[in-house]
Amino acid sequence: MGKREKTKAENRQSILDAARIVFAELGYGETTVRDIIRRTGLASGTFYNYFKSKEEVFQALMDASALRMRPRIRAERIRAGTFEQFVSGTFKAYFDYLAQDEAMHRVMRRNSGSIRVRMDTPEVVAGFDEMRQDIERAISQGVLPNVDPDYLTASFVGIAFEVGDRMLARLPFDPAEAAEFSTKLFLGGVTALPLVAQGK
Repeated sequence: MGKREKTKAENRQSILDAARIVFAELGYGETTVRDIIRRTGLASGTFYNYFKSKEEVFQALMDASALRMRPRIRAERIRAGTFEQFVSGTFKAYFDYLAQDEAMHRVMRRNSGSIRVRMDTPEVVAGFDEMRQDIERAISQGVLPNVDPDYLTASFVGIAFEVGDRMLARLPFDPAEAAEFSTKLFLGGVTALPLVAQGK
């Protein structure tokens, strides 16, 4: 990488790092481009060389997080030999990632109202598509029962996001507890939940 390319990469990363902090502190709705620029120390013109708006910055943060998360979760799904391993591995990898990338997920938690309308970013959508493909493959291999892959994908995503949001509200984070709860709920419905409390 030449000096110019390196400077461009550093400037872009500086904007993303500053935005992560500002979104976490002020919330998405209250954050302005000026707030982000002020935190970087860069000129305002420099910001607009990389992003048109705070929406684009937020999308870039979401996509970067999804790119880090997806390979871990997909590896667990591919490795699974049973329905329970598929479910538990998916949830465990996701909740472990949330706990490890605390800085980004403070942003997600602080901006949970906005997150729900930002799930259409390219990398996040690609992650959902990967999950659907993995579900279809697992169904064809007999690992999963023959159910509607769209509904199953939506169920995974809904449980993961909502339980993950609750997990992040607690200190300390407990990814194992969140994964166990979600797996039992997913596999057995509400009637299986008392088994979690009993340690079964």
